[in-house]
Amino acid sequence: MSESAGALAGPAVEPKPRTFAERIVRMLGKTPIHIALGLVALVWLAPTIGLLITSFRPRADMQSTGWWESIFTMRFTLDNYRQVIEAQGMGQAFINSVMITIPSTLIPLVLAALAAYAFSWVRFPFRNSLFLLVIALLMVPVQVAFIPVLRLYNPLGFASNYMGIWLAHTAFALPFGIFLLRNFFVTLPRELIEAARIDGAGDIGIFRKIVVPLSVPAIAAYGIFQFLWVWNDLLMALVFVQNSRLNPMTRQIQGLLGQYASEWHILAAGAFLLMLLPLLVFISLQRYFVQGLLAGSVK
Repeated sequence: MSESAGALAGPAVEPKPRTFAERIVRMLGKTPIHIALGLVALVWLAPTIGLLITSFRPRADMQSTGWWESIFTMRFTLDNYRQVIEAQGMGQAFINSVMITIPSTLIPLVLAALAAYAFSWVRFPFRNSLFLLVIALLMVPVQVAFIPVLRLYNPLGFASNYMGIWLAHTAFALPFGIFLLRNFFVTLPRELIEAARIDGAGDIGIFRKIVVPLSVPAIAAYGIFQFLWVWNDLLMALVFVQNSRLNPMTRQIQGLLGQYASEWHILAAGAFLLMLLPLLVFISLQRYFVQGLLAGSVK
């Protein structure tokens, strides 16, 4: 009986070290793992650190020495960023990227969450067939729709304003968003949904007061994916943004490549401006991102 009870209790938990010597021994035992993780982090961060340092280096130093030597000389300048923002129009391109990315993230996020709730908890004819159709749309390359959609946009004037790029990003993002959120919504406790219906709550009330608060990690993870995709997109900006005044940063940097092919300090400043906001978004929301990736893995 004692052996079976021990088996049901699960594996024994390793006791915490009590003395300073035990902590040192345990830390030394994990030293190879820490060294390996540190080397991997260094390899991943080295290009970003080099890009950041190069973006602050004077042109003369950039042409004569490596970026790692600036760490010891400490010769930095803000002229690279001033030239990129003021003279090359990167400041306006940054605003354009924000104007494109925020609606192109929020609109599919709301629509995908509503559709995923309907596919999860609302009974209607051909529900499973329609969901399979949404899954099938994931296999269709977005490039095959560019020409038909652009021909539809031109008579309506959508290609000359933000409306075209908003609708395009929304349409191409919905299948993946519905698939991702629906797979999380179906794991929510059925008892909560049924209890809310017994209490007289409608679908909108259940979605707003129960489903959304319990699904914040999954919704945030999808929002991060969509934000990074839209912010870093170049192909759809080339197709659906026909007005040069609305060019996002990705198209503006493409122009810098042709004009400043050998001016690495200018290109580095422009590239780091493009990376800055996604880095801030990912760092600030990484907790929700990790929870969203693990959502539904353990019931």
